[in-house]
Formats: sequence, C-alpha cells, structure tokens
Amino acid sequence: MHIAPIALLCNAGLAASLLLTGQLALAQSDAAPLDRTVLPIAEPKRPVFTELDARNVVLAQATQPVQTQPPAPTPQERVAMLKQELQASQAQLRAYEWIETTVISKGGEEKSRKRNTCYYSVDGTLQKVPVADGAEPESSGPRGPLRKRIAAQKKEEITEYMQQAIALVHSYVPPDPNRIQQVVNAGKLTVNVIEPGRRVRLEFGDYMKSGDVLSVDIELPTNRLLGMHVSSYLDTAKDAVQLDVAMGVLPDGTIYAANTTLDARAKEILVAIENSGYHRVGG
Repeated sequence: MHIAPIALLCNAGLAASLLLTGQLALAQSDAAPLDRTVLPIAEPKRPVFTELDARNVVLAQATQPVQTQPPAPTPQERVAMLKQELQASQAQLRAYEWIETTVISKGGEEKSRKRNTCYYSVDGTLQKVPVADGAEPESSGPRGPLRKRIAAQKKEEITEYMQQAIALVHSYVPPDPNRIQQVVNAGKLTVNVIEPGRRVRLEFGDYMKSGDVLSVDIELPTNRLLGMHVSSYLDTAKDAVQLDVAMGVLPDGTIYAANTTLDARAKEILVAIENSGYHRVGG
C-alpha cells in the first residue's frame, strides 16, 4: 500500500543526485586542465555547494533575470536630442570669439575673400567686424568704355547673386530647432542608416522652402552632430544649390560649423566659409 510513495521519493532523490552529479562534472570540465607532467597528480578543486536541495538550484537558475540591451532611441527621441544639442551649443558659443573667412569663386577664379571677427553682443546678437587684411583680389579687367560698362553690370549681377548665396547659407546654418520640430510635426522626417551601429542620417523635407531637404548626420551611440547637407535653390528650382557643412567640436563639447561650402553650379559660383581661431571672450 505504501510502495508507490516510497518509489516516488526514491525517483526524486535519484533525479536530484543525478542533477548535482551533472553540475559537478560540468564544473570540473570548466576548471583548468590537470597537469600530468608532475607526480603525484593534484586533485582538481571541487565546487562548493551551499544548497542541498537540487530542486532549489534549478529554480534559482530559472529565475535569474536575462540581461538585455536598452532599445535604440526612436526617431522622435533622436530629434529631441539633436535640438537639445543645437540649443546648448548656440548658448555656449556666446562665450566665444572667432574668425570667419568667406571666399567666393566664379568659374574656378577667386572673386572675393573677406575675414570677419565674430562674437555675440550682450543682447545675443551676432556681431561681425571686418578684418583689415581681407582685401578684394585685383583683376586686370576690360579697358574699353563699353566693355567696362558691360563688365560692371555683370559684376553687379554676380555680386547680388553672391550676397543671396551667402544669405542662403546662413539661413540653414546653424539649423533652427523650431523649424526642425515643424518638419517633424508635418510628418516629413526620414531616417536612413548610413553605417549600421555608427552613423544615421535624419532628413527634414521642406525645411526652409518647398522641395528642399536638410540632411543631418548623427554619430551613434553618442548622438553627436557630425555634418549636414542641404539640397535647395535660390529663386527657382532651376537655380539649384548644394550645401555641405563639416562640424567641429571645441574642448568643452560645443559644436560649430567648421567648414561650409555652397555650390551653385548654374552660375558656376562656389562659396566657402571657414570658422576658426575660437577662444573665449576675455580669455
């Protein structure tokens, strides 16, 4: 009558004994190999078990939490971090002074080179003071009265176009966090993985004008702004321009537009802007 319970207890004890024996063998297999070149052979170190009931050992192993990596930020979270970084850097730049060098070329020939000392006034307005050595390059030019008049008209047209191109650069650089959020709210944000695990690109459509695209490259996993690219135009879509921006980082982590290049192929005009020589005001 009592044989069945006794058999069950024996089977349970046998299972627990086999489980402990298996763990002992596994622990021994993981230990360092025996050195059989020296006699007598030292006995391997045996694991120490503090739990006598094998069922509790299995239960403890089954209930151990599984370590998982945190999920990657969503596109909206990346945009929020980008806006925060832009706002923080713009605030930190107000403590700096630097040199801005603008070079304008037409058909591969340098037409203008200007240098400005840049800093922010007390009210937060960006100030630019021309540097004396930024002289215009000399040109022989036409000599006849009619040719001079035609050349003057062309120069005026080119100069006006150059000013528009420079203004276009500053309308995109640095990006406006409010405009970025407007693009996101309009559902015109696209995320493209450039290098898996290393770099992702956020594309903001209709950022400044209808049909333009502001592309921002983000470093993973720090979410640092690496560079920007803009496909835009001046007056019409036929007057297309391409804008590339390489970002720099100051010792305190402030990001800034180190080198900006605008390529207006329709007019064969290239605008290159370099920001350098950063130092703290009064430092």
